[in-house]
Amino acid sequence: MKWGLVLVNIGNHFDLASSIFVAPRKGIYSFSFHVVKVYNRQTIQVSLMQNGYPVISAFAGDQDVTREAASNGVLLLMEREDKVHLKLERGNLMGGWKYSTFSGFLVFPL
Repeated sequence: MKWGLVLVNIGNHFDLASSIFVAPRKGIYSFSFHVVKVYNRQTIQVSLMQNGYPVISAFAGDQDVTREAASNGVLLLMEREDKVHLKLERGNLMGGWKYSTFSGFLVFPL
């Protein structure tokens, strides 16, 4: 996945080139994402991956709309150097990721 714009990246723990967030320390992290499919009749499934495994997913599958959104969020216990990224598991995002957002932050250090 390629993101076009990073608004806040304090500590540079989100790598824009790989689209992966790497936890700088052990703790509880909050992650959320919002994706939009545009002019696409396919069902999409987007998963938040932690260390290569899906944790949560969101689906958009209405065949009769020109735009549809899918969102989800989670609190995760992460170890230092754990990795999180989004993965398009199913379908196609017309227009790429430009209508989508991904946010993550440390809630409580351990």
